[in-house]
Amino acid sequence: MPSNLRFMNPSAIAKPGGYSHVVEATGPGRIVYIAGQLGLKPDGNIAGDFRAQATQAFENLKAALASVGATFNDVVKLNNYLVDISANLGHYREVRDKYVNVKEPPASTTVAVPALARPDALYEVEAVVILAK
Repeated sequence: MPSNLRFMNPSAIAKPGGYSHVVEATGPGRIVYIAGQLGLKPDGNIAGDFRAQATQAFENLKAALASVGATFNDVVKLNNYLVDISANLGHYREVRDKYVNVKEPPASTTVAVPALARPDALYEVEAVVILAK
């Protein structure tokens, strides 16, 4: 974890589960924005059910991170879009926790959406990354 990052949950805000309310970056560094990743396999086909799609989306995010020399420890913000959030929020959290730093989780927003860019897509994730150099 870069020393120029501070993860905070102010005492005036209810403590969140699985994410940080505030991530502060100071000093020199690079900011990388990663576009939304669906659960698309390398062959362009969508992975199966919600859990398979979320896992594939995080694997795609992992590959995008690696392309700039980053890991999930460098992620400071996740935006998540779930179709049928009531049925899939628990599955999303299980998958997410296998990838992110659960001791200092990134700031996060999770939104229910009626549909995504592909009609068979059930989940999408995008990220903001801070790198020291």
